Amino acid sequence: MRITKWTIAALFLTCAIASQAATQQAATQKPATQQRAQEHEKKLKRSDLPAAVQKTADQESQGATIRGYSSETENGQLVYEVEMTSHGHGRDVLIAADGSVLEIEAEVALDSLPAPVRDGLKQLAGPGTITKVESLTKHGALVAYEAQVRTGTKRSEIQVGPDGKPLAHPE
Repeated sequence: MRITKWTIAALFLTCAIASQAATQQAATQKPATQQRAQEHEKKLKRSDLPAAVQKTADQESQGATIRGYSSETENGQLVYEVEMTSHGHGRDVLIAADGSVLEIEAEVALDSLPAPVRDGLKQLAGPGTITKVESLTKHGALVAYEAQVRTGTKRSEIQVGPDGKPLAHPE
């Protein structure tokens, strides 16, 4: 009978230790969605950038505070992103491996936008609150304005063209 009591106590203790170890392991692992996001975007140092990208990054960030560098693959192409703050506004520059600027997202104040753009964004936002607006420039041409909208606890993103009209497809 004593062996049975000790066996049961040992099994109970083993289960408790295994359960605690499993809980600690689960708590330290990142959720799969976070791991996938990090696989797509890789944080870099300036020294990790190709020379052509460094040169463009330096030109585009004059007078700005660099928040970080990263790389990711978009449409099968390796691209580099420089995140910065300029005059209190966020600015992200997407650069190709050859140093050419692919895209610039620059935060802008809603009240500084042309009336048709401001009105178009407000109309698309409906009852939601516009929390942030960015201009979107691709290959040197302004292609859209993008706004983040909060409606209750839901967050969404809307876009209008430079004329303030809804886009046929997202940029």
